[in-house]
Amino acid sequence: MLARVPLSRGIPRLDDRRVLSGIIFAIQGGLRWRDAPPGHGPHKTLCNRFLRWIRMGVFSRIFAALAGEAGERDRLIVDGTHLKAQRTAASLLERGRMVAASAGPGAG
Repeated sequence: MLARVPLSRGIPRLDDRRVLSGIIFAIQGGLRWRDAPPGHGPHKTLCNRFLRWIRMGVFSRIFAALAGEAGERDRLIVDGTHLKAQRTAASLLERGRMVAASAGPGAG
């Protein structure tokens, strides 16, 4: 069964698909909510709905439904390209606090 987003409480609201698209756009690009294009709705709406849906478990249900449709998987891939490092992490290698990836075990 496909996960559903919470229903409106009598107040006219923006289309959930439009807001979800804005949330995905902002998160995928690593943007602040206010930097999302205005076509997705006001940045305050994007932020509020994202936080509310997280608390209500909407995204967990969506991911569980999508994973269930895919069937059993034979491998799992973890992608860290969207992880952000702190600004100080860039200078750790220069200061000798971090070993370069090429200097680690198994380096050619």
